[in-house]
Amino acid sequence: MTYIVQLISSFKPMIKKPTIKSTAALSLMTAALVTLSGCATTQSLTPEQCQASNWQQVGYNDGSRGRSGAYFGHYTNSCASVAGATPNRMLWEQGRQQGLKKNYCTELSAYKHGREGYDWQPVCPLEGIDKLEEAYAQGRYYYIRQRDLDNLRSPSPFGYGHGRLGYGYRPFGYGW
Repeated sequence: MTYIVQLISSFKPMIKKPTIKSTAALSLMTAALVTLSGCATTQSLTPEQCQASNWQQVGYNDGSRGRSGAYFGHYTNSCASVAGATPNRMLWEQGRQQGLKKNYCTELSAYKHGREGYDWQPVCPLEGIDKLEEAYAQGRYYYIRQRDLDNLRSPSPFGYGHGRLGYGYRPFGYGW
């Protein structure tokens, strides 16, 4: 949190005269940074969570999110300082496999990840991987297509378009 305060205070010298616009922009920037700082860091487990967690359920949730087996190291590191709390790798892996099978490694999930522009994690079993890759590719195709259409609809960065310089864009410079 102190990093965010330092970052925000570093922008203050750039603002010459406080105006409603600059105050609103600074407030918006602060809110965005606070929100992003919560997303960027991995939340560590509390000592109570390390001791009382249902590791199979934790694994199921991680599998549903497409996390790999290497993610278990996060729990090992988080619980290392807690006496008597050792995450159960076997139960976690069982739950993760169930979560992968029921929620992540499905054609609908693969399509949704592609359609929303997310990367597909290579954590699914090889059986049926062709269908998953095809579903992801179809979703990704529509994502890229929609992104390109949105870019075409947005104003051009080169100053062309209706209302600029008193004329509309002519692709070859002709005025007809």
